[in-house]
Amino acid sequence: MGDFMQATDKLIAGYKRFRDGYYEQSRDLLNKLAQEGQSPKIALVSCCDSRVEPSIILDCKPGDLFVIRNVANLVPPCESTDSFHGTSAALEYAVTGLGVESIVVLGHAQCGGIQALMDQLPLTTSESYISMWMKQLASVRDDILGDDSFTSQSQRYHACEQQGISQSLDNLMTFPWIRTRVIEGKLKLHGWYYDLNSIELFSLQSDSGKFQKIS
Repeated sequence: MGDFMQATDKLIAGYKRFRDGYYEQSRDLLNKLAQEGQSPKIALVSCCDSRVEPSIILDCKPGDLFVIRNVANLVPPCESTDSFHGTSAALEYAVTGLGVESIVVLGHAQCGGIQALMDQLPLTTSESYISMWMKQLASVRDDILGDDSFTSQSQRYHACEQQGISQSLDNLMTFPWIRTRVIEGKLKLHGWYYDLNSIELFSLQSDSGKFQKIS
């Protein structure tokens, strides 16, 4: 209990610094957002990983990004099953409600969700929420495991992290309200990959299907 209290005490102390510092310096912007609502131009699908904070990595202000976070920054395909679709609902609001102009899928190195998927045997079944969620990339994992060009597990992790971004971009196009806007030129899709070790950012090139460093 003591450690838990220390953790929340740190948050409260941070809030007080925000209130007395950042808020005072950005009062006009924050009051405008509170009074007029949000109008971000970019929706960003990011991982829950605490080391990957999009607004810090991309140096954005409040109101700039509509961030959708889930395990391994995955976009599921458009489905009509009677279930809970948090990521799809957030995307729908971003596109049809807020009218964002771009959607960025931001993947990253050392992704725990990807590692859990790659470390699981192909025929293994599990009822955990994580394993069920990561089943979206089962075919990607199987292809990577069957590729002899990968000689280490770290290479397989890296490949799956990047191919997961590509699949998420493909899945975005299965939503009719996204596909229509992309075809009409009103919405652009981007796949980015962040390396925690080198702090380099890579962008997926649509023509080559390769990730190129952003300099």
